[in-house]
Amino acid sequence: MKLLPCLALAGLTFAQNSYLPADFASLANSDHLAALVERYSEDRGNLSRFHNQVWSKNRITQLGQFLKAWQNGLGTLPFDKLSQNGKVDYLLLKNKLAWELDKLAQIDAQREEILSLVPFLEPVVSLQEARQRVEPLDAAKAAGTLVEIDKQIAALEEKAPKLNPAKTVANRAAAVTSELESELTEWFNFYNEYDPSFTWWAGEPFKRLRKRLPAYSKLLREKLAGLVAYTPEQLVEIANREFAWCEREMKRASQELGFGDDWKRALEHVKNLYVPPGQQTALVRDLALEAIGYMEKNDLVTVPALAKDTWRMRMMSPERQRINPFFTGGEVISVSYPTSGMSHEEKMMSMRGNNIHFSRATVFHELIPGHHLQSFMTRRYMPYREAFRTPFWGEGWALYWEMVLWDRGFAKSPENRVGMLFWRMHRCARIIFSLSFHLGKMTAADCVGYLVERVGHERENAAGEVRRSFESTYAPLYQAAYMLGALQFRTLRKELVDSSRMSERAFHDAVLHLNSIPVEMVRATLTGLTLQPAFTPNWEFYPGIE
Repeated sequence: MKLLPCLALAGLTFAQNSYLPADFASLANSDHLAALVERYSEDRGNLSRFHNQVWSKNRITQLGQFLKAWQNGLGTLPFDKLSQNGKVDYLLLKNKLAWELDKLAQIDAQREEILSLVPFLEPVVSLQEARQRVEPLDAAKAAGTLVEIDKQIAALEEKAPKLNPAKTVANRAAAVTSELESELTEWFNFYNEYDPSFTWWAGEPFKRLRKRLPAYSKLLREKLAGLVAYTPEQLVEIANREFAWCEREMKRASQELGFGDDWKRALEHVKNLYVPPGQQTALVRDLALEAIGYMEKNDLVTVPALAKDTWRMRMMSPERQRINPFFTGGEVISVSYPTSGMSHEEKMMSMRGNNIHFSRATVFHELIPGHHLQSFMTRRYMPYREAFRTPFWGEGWALYWEMVLWDRGFAKSPENRVGMLFWRMHRCARIIFSLSFHLGKMTAADCVGYLVERVGHERENAAGEVRRSFESTYAPLYQAAYMLGALQFRTLRKELVDSSRMSERAFHDAVLHLNSIPVEMVRATLTGLTLQPAFTPNWEFYPGIE
């Protein structure tokens, strides 16, 4: 049967068409650029879902053309005629486009760095891209490609003892190899059994390669990367100053508990104050209600009834706890607690790491006024600004509340204070260990040791935290964003609330209504800062740093 050619095969490709909407100018509103940003988000979404091979050279080219077209279009808009919100939207979109282009350039450079360790990257990507274009498949040729990739990896494994790549490059190559395994499996499953000829040719080579890829990824990670890379020295100094404050407060709490200045003994005491099996969910419920009640009683932020009544809870799987040993949240809070199948050591580490007082600080961080309230409000106010979301706003907001509630005396006992301080120390440590790793100054094992010795983590929990930081899609600055974003919000609160320019509730509601944008843009909006198209970040939110 003769197949009809798809549009791509007929010569109609994305690169031959303009990426800018024909109605680009009419989408701009003088009060805001919501329609324009929404169109950008939708168009970019379509393009990135089609070109979904992150390390594909073709994807880099196509997305680059799209972003440059939007950059040129944005430059034609009359900036001076826009309202303050419109100017903020303009600058956010301008910054987003520049950031996306920089990110593409970084991916392209990283791609070149890993090709000697992952020479089979382009062959795997090409198989997937041909499938997406619905090109006719030559099963025998595809099988030959799988066999050739298998031989390449075998040769690399043999040369491994002589290889000496940078640890960050080896770690990235390991992660990319794992991604390619998933891509290859998706490609194979698309044809397998549906095309008998394909199964006959490619079944056995794929089975061999499916075993080879994880083993090679493990070799890269453990032998070349050492298990498992950006901040100026100023950011590390900020982290060290905040850590020193935490340590002083830990000693005060330790003295109240009768342990003198030995705050690690106080920490051990608090870790052992966990609930018995079966009671963790009740604890989380009570802590959530306590935090919500405190918000409402003190008129700190608007808590819509629907947000208050519709959050949900689930238990975190043992497998997920290996990567993230602590609670995660949003509309659904995922609760960590050991199961009967875990070893005794694993059970104790989980219970100690999610004890009553650690949990008390975690629950309001994840639910209300933290991530659940955030996500509830951002879906209802300026939702188009989701395109500009940043962890400095998202993670910074949740940690900021830990600071606010500390200052307001939310901690009722020295044990409560130890629990809150542990997490604050943890956020400082994240800046230091994660960026030191990315800069090649610490290995993954060093990072685990740092969390155990300096912060007081359980070793397995520390290992899980390091895995979460380096074996996922987090950008290098993501872990630093918690503390740095919180410090930005704290400084902005001093500027607007402590000066009586805004009430506490009005300030917090305004932040949520502006959606997840860089905190400096929140400040520009709330203070009426004069904005220009060439605006660049210049807010010194942490005084005393040279």
